Amino acid sequence: MNARMKNPAMVLPGALQALTSLAKATEQAGVPATTLYLVHLRSSQINGCGVCVDMHAKELRQAGESDERVFAVAAWRDTPYFNDAERAALALAEAVTRLADRSDPVPDEVWDEAADLYSEQELAALITAIATVNLWNRLNATTRQVAGSAW
Repeated sequence: MNARMKNPAMVLPGALQALTSLAKATEQAGVPATTLYLVHLRSSQINGCGVCVDMHAKELRQAGESDERVFAVAAWRDTPYFNDAERAALALAEAVTRLADRSDPVPDEVWDEAADLYSEQELAALITAIATVNLWNRLNATTRQVAGSAW
């Protein structure tokens, strides 16, 4: 496997710094790191981004998460491994990642569940984290970045 080009965030001056700053802002909003890793992994699975699936699964393992939880992210609705807040975040991640898949991209039910469990700042961080990982997924998938390769 070969990438089509270097990752665009590494080519475009200032892009990596901007994305890194955005990620740091989401990490400081009070959402547990594990929850952010879970939504990153789920969005990356949906988008078929091998680089991000590999990276975020490794992050979860490094954070002490069990294989059961890491392996079950793709089927989170059908497993007992996630708490209510994580489930709400995963549902939000799926809706935000699949905007074009339904006429009401983020249904009130999904929004209300997340809003009941997260503060406004935490919701802002979740939405921003999901949007950012989707951007990374698109950069990586478009240029066929290779999982496990150094940029």
